[in-house]
Amino acid sequence: MLEMELNKIVIDEKRHDQLIVLKEKGGERLLPIVIGLNEASAIKLKISGFIPPRPLTHDLLHSTIENLEASIDKIIIDRLEENTFHAKIVIKTSSGESKIIDARPSDSIALAVRAHAPIFVEDEVLKNSEMFNKNP
Repeated sequence: MLEMELNKIVIDEKRHDQLIVLKEKGGERLLPIVIGLNEASAIKLKISGFIPPRPLTHDLLHSTIENLEASIDKIIIDRLEENTFHAKIVIKTSSGESKIIDARPSDSIALAVRAHAPIFVEDEVLKNSEMFNKNP
């Protein structure tokens, strides 16, 4: 598994799909992921420091997890099937137990930026994505 960091968000309000790019931490490999406008906006708002007057959906979920005395330990993008990425949110409970929640990468990354949690990508996903990007 490779640790990645958010490198770029491309928002084009005229298009339905937006793009986030993860970059290998301490490396050069990139992983572009197409996401929806709402999720891209939620990520961009958080990293820009915007504080909404009321919690947005990802803020609400992050707050709920913390109020249940748990924390987001890490995000893992673990599969690429039929051009669709799959992710897991790893939540650590107050007793030290890990819970794994299936999620979309976009929602996972939106939570990771709120929780300052690391983002990991399985090696196989990165390899398959590189092959897919070379052969459109």
